[in-house]
Amino acid sequence: MVDQDQLPTEIPETYINQVKEALENLYDFAKLQHSPLARALEDRAPPSTITGAHRLRQKLIEAIEALNPGQRVVAHSGAMRIYSLVYLHHVGGMSLQECALEVGISLRQVYRDLRRGQERVSTILWYSHDHKEPPQQIAEPGQLSSIKMEITRLEGGMMTVPLQKMLDTAIRAVQKLADQHDIILEIQPPYDHVLMTTNSAIAQQVLIHLLSQVIQQISPVSLRVSYNEQGGSIHVILAYPTQKSFMTKPNIELIIEQMMQEIGWKLQYRTVGNEQHMIIRSAQEGALLLIIDDNLGLVELLDRYFTGHTYRVVSVANGEDGLRMVHQLMPDAIILDLMMPGMDGWEVLQRLRTNHETLNIPVIICSVINDPELAYSLGASKFVPKPVIKETLLSVLRELRI
Repeated sequence: MVDQDQLPTEIPETYINQVKEALENLYDFAKLQHSPLARALEDRAPPSTITGAHRLRQKLIEAIEALNPGQRVVAHSGAMRIYSLVYLHHVGGMSLQECALEVGISLRQVYRDLRRGQERVSTILWYSHDHKEPPQQIAEPGQLSSIKMEITRLEGGMMTVPLQKMLDTAIRAVQKLADQHDIILEIQPPYDHVLMTTNSAIAQQVLIHLLSQVIQQISPVSLRVSYNEQGGSIHVILAYPTQKSFMTKPNIELIIEQMMQEIGWKLQYRTVGNEQHMIIRSAQEGALLLIIDDNLGLVELLDRYFTGHTYRVVSVANGEDGLRMVHQLMPDAIILDLMMPGMDGWEVLQRLRTNHETLNIPVIICSVINDPELAYSLGASKFVPKPVIKETLLSVLRELRI
């Protein structure tokens, strides 16, 4: 939350107009990529596959959320009204007329307050960039190749991904090496679908390196990869036969050890019959939340809300895919929008509550349509109105013991 009365306001008008244009094109990546703001973010960032448009949209959503005055501020205060208008129009995609009806003010007042909100977003962005920051010292060539620099270059995206997908990629990377060593590679996936919340860029490099070192240093006749969930933690097991009576362990590069520390992975070894097992243990996995909402900006905002918490988040953009994903993942809770193309949230909720497999999964309705009584009559567990406040959503999850 930002103390908006303390924000400086002497920002160039051209910059404010650039921010306003970017807000209006929040979901149009082609237009965002051509924004001077996106190009500036791309120039300042380290080498990455993340485009300036993606960085800009993330910054805009963060700045919008910084306008949120919090639960202690009354709903009809000026600060809350401005935040609600910016959120509903730019993140929620509502027209100005719809915003006026939702907030209960005149269209003229909407124009005035929205302009003020856009100026405050511009101010937050202006002072969060390097306009007023001292220039950073240029790193020496030796520093650029340091272990910390390499890890920092991969830092960022925590996401929930299918473990099978990461392992398939790792196997493809080492398959030719295994063929050269006459080693048979095999993956034995479990029956259940396993998701992992981690920095996938770092995790992918760790998996590839560990497989590579077992192949090169141990040279077993076969290498079997399996995985499972135990006590909230995911175990990836590299099993290989050995003729030796003592444990054979590959040497692991220092950068890989530090990468594992970065994502909370640990290595264990054990002997099972004539096999040796290298066990990669992930940090304890949290509750799995499925978001069913076609508003990509809101999904990114909710994902930010859960940063620093143990929740794993998966999202889909429509009701049909949502129902399929529910049966596939059996999440700990569902956050469901009502207004979606095709199958809307009301129908999704009814289908969830008439199916014995999904009957008891908590469903949190999150919508600009303020009709909690109808939602509860159809079986909703909780109702959270938009714009969504972080503290409210986390409190609801705690109430549901999730």
